[in-house]
Amino acid sequence: MGSGKSNRRSLGYGALIAGLMAVALFPRVAGDYPLYLANLTGVYLIGAIGLNITLGYAGQVSLAHAAFMAIGAYTTALLTLKGVSFWVAMPLGALLAGGFGFLLGFPALKVRHHYLAMVTIGFNVLVYLVLRNESEITGGMTGLRNIPRPNLLGVHMGADRDYFYVIAGTAILSAALYGYLVRSKWARAFRAMRENELRAEVVGVSLRTYKTMAFAIGAAYAGASGALLACLLRYIDPSSFELDRSFQFLIMVVVGGPGWFAGPLVGAGIVTLLPELLRATQAVYLMLFAVLLILMLIFSPAGLVPALDHLGRAWLGWGRPRLVPGGETDQA
Repeated sequence: MGSGKSNRRSLGYGALIAGLMAVALFPRVAGDYPLYLANLTGVYLIGAIGLNITLGYAGQVSLAHAAFMAIGAYTTALLTLKGVSFWVAMPLGALLAGGFGFLLGFPALKVRHHYLAMVTIGFNVLVYLVLRNESEITGGMTGLRNIPRPNLLGVHMGADRDYFYVIAGTAILSAALYGYLVRSKWARAFRAMRENELRAEVVGVSLRTYKTMAFAIGAAYAGASGALLACLLRYIDPSSFELDRSFQFLIMVVVGGPGWFAGPLVGAGIVTLLPELLRATQAVYLMLFAVLLILMLIFSPAGLVPALDHLGRAWLGWGRPRLVPGGETDQA
């Protein structure tokens, strides 16, 4: 048993080191378009982590993720266009998005499931309308242009190859905080609340605290994602944050595996990269993408990560895993 755990730990550290080396070398060998897709995947990964916390761990249905992303994006864009440092603007955008998420968590105390989904859809539509109509501030449908990219240690990160490291570094930091969170008492409270709210209250979980914080944390991640997206594209308009973007994040979480640590990485990669790989089919690529997603969910309704976890453990001889609701895996 001890030897097996040691082998798994060594394998994990080896994979981590190899992954970091690959990230460091990737922009030096990748072409322009693969580099752009990698940047976009990193941005969406951060947002997907946030929704996995809100939905996957805490069980709170949210279709307002695009709105939180927009708050972070527009806050960062407006501030940096006024000369404020990106390293000040991005945290402010994330905090503002988190504040709105905290407020949106209060309806979750009264409604659940599809009713909560409708509330969050309404918020997403409201934010979109504000961005579209308040043109003196947001630029309306014309949007905001020439959004500057940051400086890092005196070096301007204007080129995509340089900005890749800003996105990658933020994604790694976000993943580290996420890893700490899912091993903390917060994650245990989130899981208890998701599985049975009445039982969670009986054992001392404050629904008011944990529901509002689940929304706030998830929204802050989305805000950071939006800040990075604004500087990546150097242009934003309200159409980038319509309701379909929220559904895109939902698909990422569901395909990867709600409540699984690696779910956002797999989901963001598939939802971002698979349509690009299918573009060679031209007019039918979206149909093929939809069919492939449906097949994934039919054959692995819990998501791809739990399915891969099951196959990997069986192949490596670590025993048949018992998949526990909520993304935890026990050895049988």
